[in-house]
Amino acid sequence: QVQLVESGGGLVQPGGSLRLSCRVSGSIASISIMAWYRQAPGKQRDLVARTTTGGSTNYADSVKGRFAISRDNAKNMVYLQMNSLKPEDTAVYYCYAFALLRPYWGQGTQVTVSS
Repeated sequence: QVQLVESGGGLVQPGGSLRLSCRVSGSIASISIMAWYRQAPGKQRDLVARTTTGGSTNYADSVKGRFAISRDNAKNMVYLQMNSLKPEDTAVYYCYAFALLRPYWGQGTQVTVSS
């Protein structure tokens, strides 16, 4: 089992920054992929950024150059640094892990970009 707990969401003005955090616990050694997804009202849940144990990273085209995913293995944390935020980034952001042949999800944290 893997447990994921997100934090760091909130209200920010357009052009601002936020850093989301995901605390990881459980069978950490079995995790092969960590990622952040987001889901806006009335839309499907989409991949934002992904990192593998091999160190590769992938980003949605809409966030390339603005967002950065990182891991702190010593602290069992995964982060999503979000810069130059836009109103269209407004969504619930979910931490994701793939381990033990199945996906795991956090409970989500709301990010609202509005003036």
